[in-house]
Amino acid sequence: MKSFLKEFKEFALKGNVMDMAIGVIIGAAFGKIVTALTESFINPLLQLIPGNGEVGGCFYINGVAFNYGAFITAVIDFLIMAFVLFCLLKAINKATSVGKKKEEPAAPDTKECPYCKSKIAIAAVKCPCCTSDLPKDDVA
Repeated sequence: MKSFLKEFKEFALKGNVMDMAIGVIIGAAFGKIVTALTESFINPLLQLIPGNGEVGGCFYINGVAFNYGAFITAVIDFLIMAFVLFCLLKAINKATSVGKKKEEPAAPDTKECPYCKSKIAIAAVKCPCCTSDLPKDDVA
C-alpha cells in the first residue's frame, strides 16, 4: 500500500498532470467569463434587432417548456470559446516554432538504375538487377 501511494504521489505531482489541472481550472474560469459576456452584453445586443432578435425565449408543447434561448446562448458561448482557443493555440504554435530550424530532407540512400529503372544502393557501381555497369557520373 505504501508503494502504491508513493507511485500515485509521483504521478500526481508530475509536471504534465499539474499543468493539465491548472489548464482545467483556468478554462472553467474563462468559461464563466464568456458566459457572463454572452448573457450580459451579446444577448441584449441581439434583442435590439427588430423582429426576431429575442434570445431569451421558450415555447411549450403539451405543457413541456423548451428553452431555445438558453440553447442559443450556449451555442454562442461555445463559438466564442472555440474561437479564442483557436487563436491561442495558433499563437502558441507560432511562438514555439520561432526558434526551431526547419529540418532538411535526408540525403537519399537509393538511386534509380538508368537502364532497368530499379532502385539500387546509392554507392552501387553495378546494378544488381540488370547487371549493367553504371556510368561514373551516377556513382555517389
